[in-house]
Amino acid sequence: MAENRPGDGPLLYVVAGEASGDVLGARLIARLRERRPDLRFAGIGGERMAEQGVVSLFPMRELALMGLLEVLPNLRRLARRMAETTEDVASRRPAALVTIDAPGFALRLAARVKPSGIPVIHYVAPQVWAWRPGRVKEMAHRLDRILALLPFEAPFFERAGIPVTFVGHPVLESGADRGDGARFRLRQGLTPEEKVVLVMPGSRRTEIRRILPIFGEAVRRLSDRVAGLRPVVPLAGPVEEAVREATAQWSPRPILVRDAEDKHDAFNAASVGLIKSGTSSLEVALAGVPMAVGYKLNPITAAIIRRMAKVRYASIVNLLDDSEIIPEFLHERCNPDLLSAELHRLLTDASRVAAQREGFARVLGQLAPAGGESPSAAAAEAVLATTRLTLS
Repeated sequence: MAENRPGDGPLLYVVAGEASGDVLGARLIARLRERRPDLRFAGIGGERMAEQGVVSLFPMRELALMGLLEVLPNLRRLARRMAETTEDVASRRPAALVTIDAPGFALRLAARVKPSGIPVIHYVAPQVWAWRPGRVKEMAHRLDRILALLPFEAPFFERAGIPVTFVGHPVLESGADRGDGARFRLRQGLTPEEKVVLVMPGSRRTEIRRILPIFGEAVRRLSDRVAGLRPVVPLAGPVEEAVREATAQWSPRPILVRDAEDKHDAFNAASVGLIKSGTSSLEVALAGVPMAVGYKLNPITAAIIRRMAKVRYASIVNLLDDSEIIPEFLHERCNPDLLSAELHRLLTDASRVAAQREGFARVLGQLAPAGGESPSAAAAEAVLATTRLTLS
């Protein structure tokens, strides 16, 4: 399998398992290359890492699975991909393995690689503090360092003996707060009276199958009460075709946006958002868009998680503030009636919008790394320090 642009320096093996990790990986590689132009890279990623010259060992979308019952039918294929990745890492003998999010795959890969003496760095702390705190002991034997996005994660993992660097949250450098709503309206032929509803159902195939139809019906019902609605759905690479197919018959007709500039312009134009819980809610909060959060798992998976959950909220925004800034509609409450009613309240109650935006400001202020660096620059420095690949 080919690597990226030729170089004669150390090789770093970078593994991302979904669209958000692909973006993190691409930014990390770009910052690392600024500091060490001789570095080489190989691994698993998507379009963004490909833009940095990484040829993926296999399509990243094969790892973008979520939920116990969603993973089970794919266990044989995942086991084969795990074996391929382990063999590839062993044959290349990289200076370090950097795994990004996707803890189900990443931590199993770390367990296989760690005995070989290759340093293992995991970027995006696994959310075991939320529902499986006992697993942190296993991680201490698999990881040399965690790069944490949230400030409260460092003390949690350090108590288990895992070195942690809080690098800040990458949402701060996403550009989500720099969109041009007027440009978006002009480009899409929208009138000033039309209201943009941002719809973000996730980047996993299981999320598109389970959540997108509910979100679409919620918007349809909202359009019965509010004239001039236009849903906008950003497309994530691994599920782009699935989203196009699923939204083809929507009413109102959706606007599908693919590149980051269009997405951020849509954020600035949006009156309200219907967002799946996760990193996307932080991105939308940075843009100041009032929102409702929804998520739905297989009922059996949801019941298991409920029994194991150690936190009150699913949204990162709410977790960081320890209050329900964003109303959450999870599992059986993730239904078109409740979602459309909340969106209607946000469109008609200015006080609810103001309260959300005040909460967004409180949360976003916690997410910057020390020293004034960008999160990706802080992550690159941590990788170089951990692997002792200091600037020569």
